[in-house]
Amino acid sequence: MSASTRAPRSLPLLVTSLFALLAGCSGTPTRSASANSALDALYARLDQAGRDYDHALTLARRNDNAQAEHAISVALDTMRNTAAQCVNLPGCDVQRFISSYDRALRLKDGSFLGGDEGDELSDQPDTTNAGENSSPVLNAVPQTQRSVSLLRGRQLSDLIAMNGPVKAALQTWLTSMRPNLMQAYVDYQYLRFEMWPEYQKADLPEAILFGILAKESGGKVHAVSRSGAAGPLQFMPATGARFGLTTIDGFDQRFDPTMSARANAEYLNEQLAQFNNNLELVLAAYNGGEGRVGRLATSQPNVSFWDPQIYFSLSPETRDYVPMVLAAAWLFMHPERYNLRFPQIDGAPGHVILQRPASLTELAVCLGQAGGQRYGWFRTLRNLNPQLDPQIQEPMGARIELPKMLEDDYTRLCTGNSQWVALADDLHSAVLPMPPPQLVAHANDDPSPRARYYTVKRGDTLSSVAHKFRCEDTRELARANHLHAPHYALKPGQELTLSGCGRE
Repeated sequence: MSASTRAPRSLPLLVTSLFALLAGCSGTPTRSASANSALDALYARLDQAGRDYDHALTLARRNDNAQAEHAISVALDTMRNTAAQCVNLPGCDVQRFISSYDRALRLKDGSFLGGDEGDELSDQPDTTNAGENSSPVLNAVPQTQRSVSLLRGRQLSDLIAMNGPVKAALQTWLTSMRPNLMQAYVDYQYLRFEMWPEYQKADLPEAILFGILAKESGGKVHAVSRSGAAGPLQFMPATGARFGLTTIDGFDQRFDPTMSARANAEYLNEQLAQFNNNLELVLAAYNGGEGRVGRLATSQPNVSFWDPQIYFSLSPETRDYVPMVLAAAWLFMHPERYNLRFPQIDGAPGHVILQRPASLTELAVCLGQAGGQRYGWFRTLRNLNPQLDPQIQEPMGARIELPKMLEDDYTRLCTGNSQWVALADDLHSAVLPMPPPQLVAHANDDPSPRARYYTVKRGDTLSSVAHKFRCEDTRELARANHLHAPHYALKPGQELTLSGCGRE
């Protein structure tokens, strides 16, 4: 960004004052005619301040710096004064002020991408609490320092700090969804070496990758939604195919972490070009469909997602999705600001060559909680080997991907005469009772609404069965068949009751 187009250094202070004032805004459902008139006048002044700000940027680009600085100062003073009046005016729409500020940021250099690292608005990682409470991401990964803002230098700290939906999302992640956030972070650290390079090559920040993964799948590579979205980043079949994710030799490439991250990065960059580098609208399109969001934004190239005319035209799911992704990304970068401690994870990739036939489930049993992994290693093994059926034994000599820290534990716990090898073998050989043939002959392989039972075949997973039989809730299907998280293990020949399935 050139000096001629940079806003004055007073901008951060004025922005902070603006949103501090807005923090106390509240509305009541009933307003008098005089209050409506005052509100209309307030919005008119805000709109005029936006136009004055646009004009000031035009002056700056013409190198008329003195007039530009004065005009920007006047415009920001107007925003500050109208915000002060908003505090005491019933029905004042806080999001309208947030939208105006978001648009001002976006217009400051045309797209507000690639900002000067020296700009005071830049989101730098916290260093005041370096050490135990600081972000392990920023401490351990130098390249993250180069993408600490949410999108190539775009500064969102003030917007994140005071935006109501994002603050609500932060609270959700830090309370009821805190276990999900922590588990997603742990899972991501073991997937990171497969996924992050694809974002890095696309010049996209890691925080957004984590935010999408945390919201979409929670770090479960084999997640499948009721709508048919699949994989760690939840691609629909058609969108996945558009970005090269197809089915090869029976394996759905949407489950491949590297390919999924590459496709996601390509999608984001494609849509950033379509939506004038507006990250929030791109995220809305990813969740709610680019067609609908595109129609809303077509006539307003610099519109903000937070503009009430856009925000309330989207589905509740999308209105929730965007701030949840932004909030997870923000927490990924700044956990220390929110009394959040992510665990230190050594996710360096490794592998073993099987010294005896073993399935992923057997390896998970014999590895136990090696390395202090509280919930065991099954999900990590599944995530790192997405093409393998966890129940099927792989032959001796097969390569299994796992964290490097487990290579010695594999030799110690999962080979030779280890007692845990014998235990894993015994559990894996369990045979479930078979129902009488007459009870299931009519239902086997029938995906119609009449199907009530299904006999598990080799390669089936609970998610694939739920998708095949149009089950409304995978968890309900698991409960009906006494299957337990996190792996919901199925055995060939096992009979499933198709509870909650077969409905359109």
